Amino acid sequence: MIIKVFLLFIAGFSYLSIHAQTADEIISKYIENTGGSSNWEKLNGFKYSARINTLGLEMPLEVIQLRDGRQMSSAIFQGREIKQGVFDGNTLWNINVMTMAPETSDLETTENFKLNINDFPDPFINYRTKGYKVELMGRETIEGTETFKLKLSKEPIMIDGEKTEDISNYYFDADYFVPILIESEIKTGPAKGMIQQTRLSDYQEVSGLYFAFSTEVAVKGQPGNQTITIQSIELNPTIDDAIFKMPSK
Repeated sequence: MIIKVFLLFIAGFSYLSIHAQTADEIISKYIENTGGSSNWEKLNGFKYSARINTLGLEMPLEVIQLRDGRQMSSAIFQGREIKQGVFDGNTLWNINVMTMAPETSDLETTENFKLNINDFPDPFINYRTKGYKVELMGRETIEGTETFKLKLSKEPIMIDGEKTEDISNYYFDADYFVPILIESEIKTGPAKGMIQQTRLSDYQEVSGLYFAFSTEVAVKGQPGNQTITIQSIELNPTIDDAIFKMPSK
């Protein structure tokens, strides 16, 4: 799923930043400023075209995400299409970048993925009905910007057969009430236990909804990052179901 972050020039924000002291007030203003709950609820899917830069390599990227959970990320590298994080409604699969063969994800990874389907279009929209909890942890200054720190606790996930908390910290700009930084603990792989940081910027409107057109992902305290720069977004696109189908090996 994409995080929606937007720079809005709306009068009265200075007053609101002083008086919005509860988590629900911050979330309510965030949803209102980025298009309103009724407009978000009408969103059944999106497709965006972007450029991804990782390890000094830049590639074209296309991402599709639908309300029913189906999704796909597709990058073109050296003329070959590499699909990642593809979910057809039942099976989660990827293209192995070394062998270029399709591989299904293990059961634990797939079940954890399914838990996040109801995040669409945003985990904060109707968060209580999803069984999530949100806490206001106070204010912090992030790279010169004063923010509200919100702790989002979602359903526990399974890691190596053990239930594990799924917690992220969102830092909302105290003037515009939109998240500019997300931090979460990496649960698997070589970076397990480290903190992933996602920075959001270049806020633009698309048909009345606002999306971050620039995303930077890095591991806290480690060199290197990955940036995604969106070029265009299509809302409620018509999608051929065949693109989600896992090819035969």
